[in-house]
Amino acid sequence: MTIGTGGPVASFSVWDYVVFVGTVLGAAGIGLFQAIRGRKNNNSGEFLLGGRQMTAVPVAMSLTASFMSGITVIGTPAEAYRFGTDYWIFAISYAIMSIITAEIFVPLFYRLGITSTYEYLEMRFNKLIRVIGTSMYITQTALYTGMVIYAPALALNQITGMDLWGVLVATGVVCILYCTLGGLKAVIWTDVFQMVIMLAGFVAVIARGAVIQGGLGKIWDDCYQGGRLSAFDFDPDPLKRHTFWTIVVGGSIMWVSIYSINQSQVQRYISCKTLTQAKLSLYGNIIGLWLTVSLAVFSGLTMYSIYKDCDPFTNGDVGAVDQLLPYLVMDTLAAYPGVPGLFVSAAYSGTLSTVSSSINALVAVTVEDFVRPVCKNLTDKQVSWINMGLSVFFGFLCIGMAAIASLMGSILQAALSIFGMISGPLLGLYVLGMFWRTANSTGGLTGLIVGLVITLWVGIGAQIYPPLADKTNPLPISVAGCNRTQDLNYTTLAPWTRAVTLTPLPDDRPALADSWYSLSYLYFCLLGTLVTVTVGLVVSAITGGCKQENLRLDLFVRRSDLFCAGCGKDSEALDPEINEKAGSELKNGSNNAGFKDSQFNIVDKDVEKVTKM
Repeated sequence: MTIGTGGPVASFSVWDYVVFVGTVLGAAGIGLFQAIRGRKNNNSGEFLLGGRQMTAVPVAMSLTASFMSGITVIGTPAEAYRFGTDYWIFAISYAIMSIITAEIFVPLFYRLGITSTYEYLEMRFNKLIRVIGTSMYITQTALYTGMVIYAPALALNQITGMDLWGVLVATGVVCILYCTLGGLKAVIWTDVFQMVIMLAGFVAVIARGAVIQGGLGKIWDDCYQGGRLSAFDFDPDPLKRHTFWTIVVGGSIMWVSIYSINQSQVQRYISCKTLTQAKLSLYGNIIGLWLTVSLAVFSGLTMYSIYKDCDPFTNGDVGAVDQLLPYLVMDTLAAYPGVPGLFVSAAYSGTLSTVSSSINALVAVTVEDFVRPVCKNLTDKQVSWINMGLSVFFGFLCIGMAAIASLMGSILQAALSIFGMISGPLLGLYVLGMFWRTANSTGGLTGLIVGLVITLWVGIGAQIYPPLADKTNPLPISVAGCNRTQDLNYTTLAPWTRAVTLTPLPDDRPALADSWYSLSYLYFCLLGTLVTVTVGLVVSAITGGCKQENLRLDLFVRRSDLFCAGCGKDSEALDPEINEKAGSELKNGSNNAGFKDSQFNIVDKDVEKVTKM
């Protein structure tokens, strides 16, 4: 069979299985090594936070790997193949996200010495809001992790013939093994190993494509001729799926919500030994994200160059767009025993990385937010057993959630939509608490609920009534060069809609389908954040604002936090005397207009007062 002309592809060879199994066992081996190495420090702090002794480089690679999952390995190249290089603009969003997270959120969380991100919500508001925030996180993470497990397994099952549920269970069991025994250190060092495997998989695809097509220049020229290189669309229409503005504005806020308040990420950088190391891990993470997204997008362009005259999906060679890259791998690399196994290892390295991160984070928030407040006198040994038991429980829960993930459609967009719908209101709640001292628990809770209702309304509506092609802008494909073409009754643009979901006919679509439900999924998070903050401020004002004597100045962003001004005092919390003085100042200063309005405030430790910006 000629490469790029359609038809069945080769299946896995013995050497492919050897490479794949070897990679999985290597990941498990790292977890076991960390478990044996840290057996003398078998306590909750060591298990959940690595003893707070991690350094910037491994944490940076782990931050990248934990959300560069199998969904990214498989979904991003398919995105570039279908829609062009728009997705690469996320490189700008990643930089904005890292700066905001490093300079605003990291100093606050690091200073407070928290284990669970949601401890802050109880400090700033009340216990109920903390419980709601934790519950939202658990729901979001379980759904996302089920998708991470299911989608790559389905794609690879249909291409390689590997048993679907056998692979799903094996994935969960391996993650459970090294999460249970090794804790956060095992997760981070395994992420480093898996990051290398993911990048190697992309390089193998690009290198082989360049050989087949006669060089990288030929790939670039094919993509230019096919309209795949027109990335910068400055149309301000918020209904268009991907434009410069939706990606830079909406995408930046979405990624801020993932990195700044998501327990899976926060747990990594607060495990660093100093604040400086924590900030450096996020700046180093930018490089990892840029490299990964660039290789993933160029893999998609390579795929388009090879299949520009014979689209495998339209031709019926694959059943879903997320199977395009595995199909390409088996089509182009089967002649090199072990190399397809390397790619499968890359996809599953991403899966293992994200699943292990999620399990460890779920254990952390459950122990800190639900177990410890109820059982206050637990010994370290009892907590360790609880940690391990919860790792097993959440591992199998995530496997069970894989069945629900099968209903979510296009994996990359669905995954990011989940984060937008749930993380947006949560981010708004944190922003409300960190910057506005007049915000109270009633306003915070009301804003959170209203924000969540709004984002779920638009998000679920978009899933039922997905936007039409004029808003998603799929690029043309062709089957003119295929050896065989099935009798498929749809145009060259229709497969992308068909691949995502069964779109209702135009006559069945409600009026909101082409307006409200067509809002770009990248704006879900921004919408939730704005609604939560706005409603929270209004309700707080109506209900009398916050009781000033209950406020602690260390719960707010300080000017000295920004751009490493306070890095020299890495582990220093706010002095108790300053807290006492600050509380007195707030109590006695209740007649000050600054305590009554909703202006944006930054707390400066050195000045020990609130400066209105």
